[in-house]
Amino acid sequence: MTGRQELARFLRGRRAQLVPADVGLAGEPSRRTLGLRREEVAELAHMSVDYYARLEQDRGPRPSPRILDALTGVFRLTPAERTHLFRLAGTQVTPLAAPVRTVRPHVAALLERIPDTAAVVTDATYDVIAWNPLAGAVLGGDLDARPNLARRRFLGRPPESSSAEEFAHVVVSRLRRSADRYPHDPGLARLLAELRAGSEEFTQIWETGPVHAPGHRTKTLTHPEAGRLRVNCDVLTVPHDDQEVVFITADPGTPSARALRRLAAADRGLSAR
Repeated sequence: MTGRQELARFLRGRRAQLVPADVGLAGEPSRRTLGLRREEVAELAHMSVDYYARLEQDRGPRPSPRILDALTGVFRLTPAERTHLFRLAGTQVTPLAAPVRTVRPHVAALLERIPDTAAVVTDATYDVIAWNPLAGAVLGGDLDARPNLARRRFLGRPPESSSAEEFAHVVVSRLRRSADRYPHDPGLARLLAELRAGSEEFTQIWETGPVHAPGHRTKTLTHPEAGRLRVNCDVLTVPHDDQEVVFITADPGTPSARALRRLAAADRGLSAR
């Protein structure tokens, strides 16, 4: 099977998997079409019906990146599926426009099901885009005003963590990867410019090209109310959205575990008032 034939089959398959409600269209009680109609895909992707039909029939020209990105949006493709689509079309994969800055509902719900664990979701620029109450208490309670962990680390108050130096390298490593993936995102460009201008440490680490993978780390935090907390940080990646969920826990039976429970109880007490 040729690349064009595989592309045609891929498009037909993705169209068949969607229903009008998936893309914000009104359904029809007597509808017999399996999935979306070609006309609906063409309208949503801002192309002619004839052009899209020829793509599905293995008769069309090589689609441009703009056309492929339009189809990516219509079919709700993941980054991996988008890359596959470009390859099927024989077109060089272009960088993504910007990091995903919204949280999937099932990921957000996960944070609320673990009340005795501090948990945050960070996007590819290290913005905290979702967190549970205990995470807000552990990280200072000002995540609404200061959501970016990279700015906190390099431009904020002096780090109060035993692993501050290691975390600095982890942050720079992730931001370097993000800069490669989203070279045209203005928000990321502004962040990197601020960090370079305001932190010699950031610039020096950037030049070394650090490479770190998300995983398990142990650190000691100094909390203004709970004192010193020895905690474990474990990362769950959300590959489709280039996001990370960070779980902050303490070893059972330790003073730090008891301190986290007190913080969680205090937060629940305030919420109940």
